[in-house]
Amino acid sequence: MRSFLRTLPPGLARDVTALAAAAFVIGISFGAIAVASGLSGAKAVAMSVFVFAGGAQFLAVGVAGAGGTAVAAVLGGLVLNARHLPFGLAMGDALGRHRLLGSHLIIDEAVAFTLARTGDRARRQAFWLAGGALFVVWNVGTVVGVVAGGAVGDPDAFGVDAAFPAGMLALLLPSLKERPALRVALGAAAVALVATPFLPPGLPVLVALLGLVFALPVPTQEKSDHR
Repeated sequence: MRSFLRTLPPGLARDVTALAAAAFVIGISFGAIAVASGLSGAKAVAMSVFVFAGGAQFLAVGVAGAGGTAVAAVLGGLVLNARHLPFGLAMGDALGRHRLLGSHLIIDEAVAFTLARTGDRARRQAFWLAGGALFVVWNVGTVVGVVAGGAVGDPDAFGVDAAFPAGMLALLLPSLKERPALRVALGAAAVALVATPFLPPGLPVLVALLGLVFALPVPTQEKSDHR
């Protein structure tokens, strides 16, 4: 174990540990909210194991708690997680021969950790450590939340939900040093911000993919000599 940790990229274990702590607390909240919404403990745990997508899980519980149908919950989850399709294309080299298992661990945080590294070995280590650690703590947190019932409440009340976007922003900052990446990030953020008031949850993230047009090279007009 020590030899494995020594081969990790600098700061990777520390960053994963910090994000895993937030995932654990939010996992507890999910388990508690799921039970409080009428979902059985077994179903809540099974959802964390087989779905493993925090946003989609909270969405499904919210739909169920509001009296919605299972079809509505599934469709909402599919729309929310449609961003994983391009994620999968970008993560192929990191998954290697274990693509079936690795595809289940493709989440925003694992992708961000992977893309922040260069080199095949570093990318593989980042993906498997981040994805594996978050999977474990999320499921353990769900079990704790189910046992604790509704005592934890909404993570928004504690501000813990902000740890994920803040952590991802910190991970992506090194990749924004190049102008094309910065243009894409700012353009996608602007598109998502404008679309948020008008579209259902999940769709602004997909619309933000339009920010990729900012990666196209800017045409330059050659000055002609009319002498």
